[in-house]
Amino acid sequence: MKPDDRRQEIMDLLMEAGSVSVEELASRFGISKMTVHRDLDDLQLAGLVRKVHGGASIQSSPQFESDFRYREKIAAGEKRRLARHAASLVEPGQIVLIDDGSTAGGVAAFIRDIRPLTVITNNLSVITSLSGLPGITLIALGGQYSRKFNGFFGIVTEEALRALRGDIAFLSSSAIQGAAAFHQDQEVVQTRRLMIRAASRSVLMVDHGKFGRPALHFLTGLDAFTTVMTGEELNPGEQKSLRDAGIHLVTINKDLSGED
Repeated sequence: MKPDDRRQEIMDLLMEAGSVSVEELASRFGISKMTVHRDLDDLQLAGLVRKVHGGASIQSSPQFESDFRYREKIAAGEKRRLARHAASLVEPGQIVLIDDGSTAGGVAAFIRDIRPLTVITNNLSVITSLSGLPGITLIALGGQYSRKFNGFFGIVTEEALRALRGDIAFLSSSAIQGAAAFHQDQEVVQTRRLMIRAASRSVLMVDHGKFGRPALHFLTGLDAFTTVMTGEELNPGEQKSLRDAGIHLVTINKDLSGED
């Protein structure tokens, strides 16, 4: 196996497990521990992994944070609370749009019994979860599949969204600064903007760790959303900034959801 291919597989393993030992890597690839250390040194130099005693772990970076396998592991309990509450906003007979994000995608688990329902999505996990269920009309947006996001994007996806309309859209974002949402990957931005335009109401679902974080591409002002939902209390400065901008912020904590 070429070194570049092996290092990509090491990254894939870290994405799934979060950490891995030098011994595990040496055994898996049939290489010496010294070679493993060289691979990990190169990956750490690139800012992709963090070497720890006896192995390596994920180094938080835009590349990892964009990957759906990594995102699914972050703030899982908070995202579940948000998804449960978001599903309570859905009524039978509605048309619901769900984006590719792990936070918004969690809504699928809680709307399976709300019927009849039409769901429009580019999220492969949502498509898999809802396909074949009686009473749910599933419109899977076509386009080019992205393994990184586990969803569909591009011209075909965007043209489909321009031709559709829905009642409520559930979206997520990788960063909130002030009264604006940002995302680190440009291929995601246009699809999410079109989902907002296609829906009568749009709900932004973001775990509290996204606030005050930087990301490269402007997505939209938070005033584009009917509601901004998060799962933990923000600091007073962030709350004031959103109130001053007229943003409707809802915090879904354990007291409201009944979950820890």
